Amino acid sequence: MKAVLLAVVCGLFPLTAWTAPAAANEPQEAVVEPRGPEESATAEKVGDEAPKHERVRILFHQQAEMRDGVRLSADVYLPRADGRYPTLLMRTPYNKAEARTDLPSYAFKTYYAQRGYALVFQDVRGRGDSEGEFGFFHADVEDGFDSVEWAARQPWSNGAVCMIGVSYMGTVQWLAAKELPPSLKCLVSTAAAGEPMDEIGYGTGGVMPLSFNLSWYFGTSGHVWAEQMLGALLAEGYVDFAEMGWHRPLLTLDEAVYGFAMKHYRDALNHPTMDAYWQAIKLGPEDFRRIDLPVLHVTGWFDGDQPGAMHYWRGMQAHSGAKDRQYLVIGAWTHAQTFWEGAESLGELRFGPDSVIDPLALRARFLDRYLKGTAATFDHPKARLYITGANEWRDFDAYPPRRAKPLRLYLDSDGAANSLSGDGRLGRGLPSGDAVDRYRFDPRNPVPDAVDGTGFFGADFRSIQARDDVLVYTGEALGEPIDAIGNVRLDLYAASDARDTDFVARLTDVHPDGRAVRLGANEGTLRARYREGFDRERLLTPGKVERFSIDLGEVGHRFLPGHRIRLDLTSSAYPMIAPNQNTGNPVATDTEWKVARQTIHHDRQRPSALVLTVVD
Repeated sequence: MKAVLLAVVCGLFPLTAWTAPAAANEPQEAVVEPRGPEESATAEKVGDEAPKHERVRILFHQQAEMRDGVRLSADVYLPRADGRYPTLLMRTPYNKAEARTDLPSYAFKTYYAQRGYALVFQDVRGRGDSEGEFGFFHADVEDGFDSVEWAARQPWSNGAVCMIGVSYMGTVQWLAAKELPPSLKCLVSTAAAGEPMDEIGYGTGGVMPLSFNLSWYFGTSGHVWAEQMLGALLAEGYVDFAEMGWHRPLLTLDEAVYGFAMKHYRDALNHPTMDAYWQAIKLGPEDFRRIDLPVLHVTGWFDGDQPGAMHYWRGMQAHSGAKDRQYLVIGAWTHAQTFWEGAESLGELRFGPDSVIDPLALRARFLDRYLKGTAATFDHPKARLYITGANEWRDFDAYPPRRAKPLRLYLDSDGAANSLSGDGRLGRGLPSGDAVDRYRFDPRNPVPDAVDGTGFFGADFRSIQARDDVLVYTGEALGEPIDAIGNVRLDLYAASDARDTDFVARLTDVHPDGRAVRLGANEGTLRARYREGFDRERLLTPGKVERFSIDLGEVGHRFLPGHRIRLDLTSSAYPMIAPNQNTGNPVATDTEWKVARQTIHHDRQRPSALVLTVVD
């Protein structure tokens, strides 16, 4: 479990070197030689492509004054020659300062400076060397606009700015873009969070992401110190969310774990509906209509921020006048891998060597076209997707692909789908009987979120599917391949004897040898009180059958002949998700616990079904 939590945190801080920030009070300049090709895979590409005699200038601690007088600090990476250059802006909460040159982010900075770009690497408000109080996205709307225009006015900028970055650094691009800074010419948006209450603050479907929130809000709770401590605390076992996560109420769990109150952790709990707090950092149709920018969108089939990345993609495709200048890349990548190179395997999944790409060069080709203007075209398909199972890149002129269609696989059983030894089935035909499946959800004995020692991405989930409080529905062995490329959804008819509860669904590919390999970036989760939306909480009527639509995210996977498609369904995934206490009380202050008894219906009148998006 510790390995899982470390992986989560590493995804949160993909560019952090765990070093103290620069202490300079005045701007400083340094000259740095690029690294040799032997030092890392990313550096190898830099060394191969860049003239080795060319050097990079760094201007340290450049201060940009915001409209309220707060000054934000940035380091600027420039070509050695004086001049005015097209400018890249990355705004980070993870500390811009790096003393080590053996990290991929160092190669990222020098790569573009060597190619005739100025790169501004800025600490957001209240982080690193920047003044003010950290605002958790809310300050990044106005600060983003002001930072773009500040960068455009500098003597080393030609006035054209493109924003770039991953995760938080992707989200702030969109928050700035909604204010329409005149100097902003394009976005390179990677794994950008974008769905408040369905990804930001809360997990998908409105569940409470326990380990994520405790680590992320702690890591950003000070200018630098907490970020530096978090990795050590987890690595040495001082913080074990699985042991500490039982404190109630959740509102004071931060103080129980760390000894102090974390403002933004508590803000999230104190805003349990889609009110003005969340609306301020979510882009809607009107925002997308106003944003007329080319964008390179990048995410992964195993990227935890895939929901936000796809929200921006769909918003621009549906509403923007620039929809023909949107480009999508989805690889077999986790969150951090979306920004770097990827890997040839993930858990039980094995990919081809071409799944690992050169992300620096990909972005450079986009920037040469849309920022620098030295390329007449950006030679790239509308959507380029790496299809796992088939282990190949496929190009499409739209996403979802135009030939995509839904495939409904109906849940069925004789009333005993519990665990791998049960009789749960998935089939294309409507169920013929009226049996129901039942399980008992005890929030104090939750289902684990991961397989011990192997995490959850691409892991073999048979040990979890062996539990009696997990319903398992398995299809027949396939006679021909099925390419699932697009959204996965569970239409579920269910009842609970509780006033509120959670449902958790996972998609797995069952190999001929029995391995049940998990697919997807996130569990398909839904907190029942949000089944009709996040605008208000609607509690259940105990015993009443209702329809729940559970989003399992996007997949790009070929189920091969001889393999079987499996869905498992339960109500918990701990400690990734704080167990629903099943009481219907306010989540922030609840101290009671209740066992919930869940009933799953799958008959002709209430046909629960797994819905895949397939391409012939």
